[in-house]
Amino acid sequence: MSRAIQIAVGIVLGAIAAVLVLRSGGLSPKPTAPTVTPSRAEEPRTASPAERFWTDFPLEPGAGEKHSRVAKLAQEAAAGVVNVHTSKTVVRETAPFSPFEMFPEFFGGQRGGRRPRQAPRQQEYKVPSLGSGFVISPDGFIVTNNHVVEGVDEIKVRFSDGKVRDAKIIGQDPKTDLALIQVADAKDLPALPLGDSDAVLPGDFVVAIGNPFGLDHTVTMGIVSAKGRELGQGPYDDYIQTDAAINPGNSGGPLLDLSGAVIGINSAINPQANTIGFAVPINIAKEILPQLKANGAVTRGWLGVSVQEVTPELASALKLDVTEGALVAQTAPGGPADKAGVQRGDVIQSFNGKPVGKPRDLSRAVASTEVGKTVDLELRRDGKPVTLQVKIEKLSTSEEQEARGGREESAGAAALGLEVSDLDDDLRQQFGLGDAKGVVITAVEPGGPAADAGLRPGDLVLEVDRKPVDSAEALEKHLAAGGDSILFLVRRGDGTLFIAVNRKG
Repeated sequence: MSRAIQIAVGIVLGAIAAVLVLRSGGLSPKPTAPTVTPSRAEEPRTASPAERFWTDFPLEPGAGEKHSRVAKLAQEAAAGVVNVHTSKTVVRETAPFSPFEMFPEFFGGQRGGRRPRQAPRQQEYKVPSLGSGFVISPDGFIVTNNHVVEGVDEIKVRFSDGKVRDAKIIGQDPKTDLALIQVADAKDLPALPLGDSDAVLPGDFVVAIGNPFGLDHTVTMGIVSAKGRELGQGPYDDYIQTDAAINPGNSGGPLLDLSGAVIGINSAINPQANTIGFAVPINIAKEILPQLKANGAVTRGWLGVSVQEVTPELASALKLDVTEGALVAQTAPGGPADKAGVQRGDVIQSFNGKPVGKPRDLSRAVASTEVGKTVDLELRRDGKPVTLQVKIEKLSTSEEQEARGGREESAGAAALGLEVSDLDDDLRQQFGLGDAKGVVITAVEPGGPAADAGLRPGDLVLEVDRKPVDSAEALEKHLAAGGDSILFLVRRGDGTLFIAVNRKG
């Protein structure tokens, strides 16, 4: 081996030995890491929504395992959630059993032979039903849905500890589907705190507890999917939509936020989907529960107007730069709005200091206003702002009267679930009525007598009870003088047809 090769091999071996010494810790002290001075302060990293959720609601130890904050919430709320068991008596006609009919050959007859039938018998049945509810005060007051207790003969409430107690109805409000019941001799029941449904936003986590299909205290979790949903149940629809599983039997149970406060009362479902449920906002319940407790029913305010939504086309014709508000299609003669000077074509944009975005906003604001109170009504008339003062009157609660868009007529179109208006150029264009004259139906309340009979928006009313109609005022007079069944003659498209409407549906 040459001298040059020996030197090269020596260098390589020396380098290998040095590496091995350094990797084993070496014999000399480790060098101190140089101090690095940052050129600028580091900005703190923002936690993700998921990290914030579990930071706010950390897992907590218990019984050898860890439970989420939701589990603790469900345990704390369970005592205040009840199962509502009801029953009502139903009478049915049953055909009596006749051996001759089934086996005529054994009774001296032939099959197919005639023998007088016995009269049907009436038999009573107890029909049970299940729902949910929750305690709102230690002295036994419980909130549930009106449809859970409507028309029942007996109510029993089952608590989470298995105790069953009789309950009675204190008050009911079908228009919001809420009811207040009470168990007797209660002093220290665990009441659930009531939250603020206006503060809830789509995407917020919620928990539903109830009695679906008779399964005690079922807990489901989801989010608020949307707010302000209208289901066609009435003029006060304002539901919270959630994807927390709600099923038959959940009705009347609480929808809770993650602090354990009630923000809604589970009320309805979409039967075609298992992730679309609806709850009545707790703020609506707060408005009416005191009245249910004191009077057993709700007294609502009445403005006396028929209103419709402001479409972009109508906004242009009315010289409005916005589409928010409630367009006055008609005022009740002698009603509060009429007395205050409200006119057809006015657009109500504020009521008692609260903005009116849609007709539904006006309905709710008027209904919750104290009877006899004078409020400011801000509106646009011919493109100019106008402020009027109106004194709210009492909305009648007779069976044939229904609030529609903040107005009511005792025996007129409103009682049938109709909104009508004299034809003008805008309505002719909207409904394609050409140069027609008369009264047009502008809206039909779903589920009302007129809708059940088949009347539609855009129908031109020609006669009522065989009497010609040429104005909305004339139509109202004919309806007021009519009986339980009203005969309409309407023009629809290129033809005419008679439609009979029963006032009682």
